[in-house]
Amino acid sequence: MAETTSRILSLLNLLQTHRQWPGAELAERLGVTERTLRRDVERLRELGYQVAATRGVAGGYRLEAGSQLPPLLLTDDEAVTMAIGLRVAATQGLADGEQTTLTALAKFEQVLPSALRHRVNALAGFVLPQTPRSQGSPVSQELLGQLALACRDRERIRFHYEAANGAETDRVVEPHTLVAASRSWFFVCWDLQRSDWRTFRVDRMSGFFGTRLHFDPRELPAADAAQFVQTALSSLHRRLTAEAHVRLPVDVMREQFGGWAAEAEPIDAETTRWPIRGESFETMLTSVMWIPAGVEYTLHGSPEFLAFAAETAARMRSAVPANSPLSPTPG
Repeated sequence: MAETTSRILSLLNLLQTHRQWPGAELAERLGVTERTLRRDVERLRELGYQVAATRGVAGGYRLEAGSQLPPLLLTDDEAVTMAIGLRVAATQGLADGEQTTLTALAKFEQVLPSALRHRVNALAGFVLPQTPRSQGSPVSQELLGQLALACRDRERIRFHYEAANGAETDRVVEPHTLVAASRSWFFVCWDLQRSDWRTFRVDRMSGFFGTRLHFDPRELPAADAAQFVQTALSSLHRRLTAEAHVRLPVDVMREQFGGWAAEAEPIDAETTRWPIRGESFETMLTSVMWIPAGVEYTLHGSPEFLAFAAETAARMRSAVPANSPLSPTPG
């Protein structure tokens, strides 16, 4: 009986980690006959797991969604990874992310063995996700789940996309990976219409549609997807650049700005050159708003950017009523 239970758990683990298994390969993995495999599949169905079976050369077994959530079988490492992931997810811009992930985490950690719970707590002390200063639109957890499954199953998908400039297109892609970076979720994929690798902001995607067409994996032109996204973001940010010369010693600025001053360089003992970048002049000026009140600075950049900054400053000055206690004193 113990051997049968162990084998059924092994079968469940295999079905959870692969989209579809040919019957012969699955039986070989488990070291049983195909007749025994069929009996084990029936036992899983009795426990509430929806295991679909198809006949023929391309047939096999696959685990499908059912009407209720059956227990998941996780290895120790998978359980720890899920618990850490739930802690991080609360800060990553998911719709209702904080409430949903924290309640899920409470349920999950309640059933963790003591040794694994200690590992989670120890690791969590050194996992410090950055809390974004600003975020785009919240990302649907349902859409993230659909994209993650498409990546796992190598299934071509379609979706509608609205770019930063407002242009709207319908895309057909081969999914690769989801990456959280720069306060947003990014989707890395091969764009069939462009015949090239692309990254898409998930909060700008809608109209997801799975085609049920599968593809052979392509080699990403980077060490990993995170590096690919970072390179794409760096290339985008380099399109619009400027500098703020801030009247602070570079050490003081780095202490006050933390990671945001990573590229700051000293001009002299009292002044620091701080590069500012963005997708638009508006986002570049948003960076300037983080310079502490009372700290002097000057802006340096293209004539277009400086003209935009001057116009924006004039509009903001005129927006403050003349009798406001915060309005500037006439010179």
